Amino acid sequence: MFKVYETELAGRKISFETGKMAGLANGSVLVRYGDTVVLVNVVASKEPKEGIDFFPLSVDFEEKLYSVGKIPGGYTKREGKPGDKAILTSRAIDRPLRPLFPKDFRNDVCVVATVMSVEQDNSPEVAAMIGASAALSISDIPFGGPTAAVNVGLVDGKIIINPTVAEREVSDLTLTVAGTIDKIAMIEAGANEVEDEVMLEAIKTAHVEIKKMCQFIQKMKEEIGKPKFEYKSFAVNEELYQEVEKQFIDRMKIDVQDKDKTVVDARMEVLANDAKDYLAQVHGEEFVEEHSQEIGEILYKLEKKVVRSFIFDEHKRVDGRALDEIRPLSCEVGLLPRVHGSGMFTRGQTQVLTVATLGMISEEQMLDGIDEEETKRYMHQYNFPPYSVGEARTSRGPGRREIGHGALAEKALVPVLPTVEEFPYAIRVVSEVLSSNGSTSQASICGSTLALMDAGVPIKRPVAGISTGLVTDPNDDKNYVMLTDIQGIEDFFGDMDFKVGGTEKGITAIQVDIKVDGLSYEIIEEAFARTKKARKHIIDDIMKPVISEPRPEVSKYAPKIINTKIAVDKIKDVIGPGGKMINKIIEETGVKIDIEEDGRVFIYATENSNGPKALEMIEDIARIIEVGAIYKGTVTKIMSFGAFVSIGGGKEGLVHKSKITKEKVENVEDFLKVGQEVMVKVTDIDDQERVNLTMRFEENNEDNKEEKEVE
Repeated sequence: MFKVYETELAGRKISFETGKMAGLANGSVLVRYGDTVVLVNVVASKEPKEGIDFFPLSVDFEEKLYSVGKIPGGYTKREGKPGDKAILTSRAIDRPLRPLFPKDFRNDVCVVATVMSVEQDNSPEVAAMIGASAALSISDIPFGGPTAAVNVGLVDGKIIINPTVAEREVSDLTLTVAGTIDKIAMIEAGANEVEDEVMLEAIKTAHVEIKKMCQFIQKMKEEIGKPKFEYKSFAVNEELYQEVEKQFIDRMKIDVQDKDKTVVDARMEVLANDAKDYLAQVHGEEFVEEHSQEIGEILYKLEKKVVRSFIFDEHKRVDGRALDEIRPLSCEVGLLPRVHGSGMFTRGQTQVLTVATLGMISEEQMLDGIDEEETKRYMHQYNFPPYSVGEARTSRGPGRREIGHGALAEKALVPVLPTVEEFPYAIRVVSEVLSSNGSTSQASICGSTLALMDAGVPIKRPVAGISTGLVTDPNDDKNYVMLTDIQGIEDFFGDMDFKVGGTEKGITAIQVDIKVDGLSYEIIEEAFARTKKARKHIIDDIMKPVISEPRPEVSKYAPKIINTKIAVDKIKDVIGPGGKMINKIIEETGVKIDIEEDGRVFIYATENSNGPKALEMIEDIARIIEVGAIYKGTVTKIMSFGAFVSIGGGKEGLVHKSKITKEKVENVEDFLKVGQEVMVKVTDIDDQERVNLTMRFEENNEDNKEEKEVE
């Protein structure tokens, strides 16, 4: 049955239509937020996926270029693989939803949000996040929502929910918050060094709108929601778990404790084999083969129980650290001799090497998406090869996790970068994870700061990243233990990975992943306090002693930039027909050249090229000839009545033989030769743009020192 539900979000109408489209999906809503339209469909498989020990949820945010009136580029003229922005949105939709499905649920669930129309003031990402919650809530798929989400901006100190394009352009904050009626479920932020207190207030303000939307979706669910279907539970056999726990928990408590991940992993492998041998003796080999996957899940559950018990009950960490203690830290710069900048940051067994490359502005990344951003000058990429965790498999390129971590590090550094006017380079930074035992994204933030400063990029301040973890009482969310600088095992078995990047002044990036149904304000406030203290320690005590400020000059292997500005109407002359003139300059000097629409010219010269000569050639072509100005020119043609002299700007002028010298000139060639350089003054330019010159200006000008001379 076709139904339409309408309400307001941030003062603008938002509606949900259901029962008209996609009738075979388990749940479907068409979200209209202003002129932004997103269709969200959710589907679940009828049977569980066998042989897995996780919930198989997939989320796709599909950007259709017809939604903004664009035809895709390329030969096929159709959308290809999702861009980074679509992948990041898919992750943002996924994170608040995933913890709200039953823990023992193994049926495939697919969430597909198709963007059909975009009004830039009304975020399709927000519409998709809310639509996914609504579609799941009214479907027959087991789901513990609803959730909702909003964007938050900060303009002139004022917190704004779902800012418009104009407001986003001047905002000091780009924040996405998702939550339930009671708690915060997801935070993603890029910020211009925003203080902790302001960030917390923005999150609280967002939650006010989130609660309203959750209540609205709950009413939809109560009116038209389908009964949730029954599913096969994949909870572990409690009797078998108790048997394994009784036999191996004491050993687990010993084997799980060590600073070295490889030692713990090796012990767990031996323990698993011993557990299977024990069960084979008790129940037989066939039983072990039949329940092999379940035994693995039981051992995982036992290890999780032991690790959490150490932290929660004994305030003890498996590597022996205090709850607020950071692993051993170190950093280096200038490791690679011929790159433009490099830095390596090590935290415990997590190690990231970051390399910075400087290029022409024209080398910035071109974006082909549904928002108004068309280019990106600063690019951060994050690679997580299998060897970083000791796995022997082929790398197949960056996945969604790598793209998400790269985007987080990129957000963290953008607020401290110089403007293009201050530093006219495109900047590419690549973080190579060499070893991973948790918090590699935060190590890449630190490594990127080091690499940028080593490359001579004049960043405002160093940026560092750190994450906090959480173990909560399942019966009382106010009873919890927080950890600073979580390693892999604490991330796997804990309830939260709260990542914060920032400077000594404030926060520049946040990404929060949680495995429980939400976070209280108190937890968020404490996480901010913990990460602020840790960032200060990393910056002041670890990074600054190695490199305290950006190098005064860029690497000798990086292109050097020479700037000039020419008249806009001279751009075509510098480029020449079919690029003939600019290509000639590049060929003769070996430089690279960017010319902007406003007449700014950037000459990129290496040690093997001639930047000053290229500048001279460009300024010569773009010269504006003025009456009374003195120029260095070149004789191009000798005539009986005088000589023609090229003075730049594509202009030639005539020096009449009476204007060559005070002596009487019978034969011009006695005084001038073709190719000879001479100083000339413009005496007049007639109405046909013909230029008349004189070489006798010195004898006629007593105040010659005040003449305008152009070379």
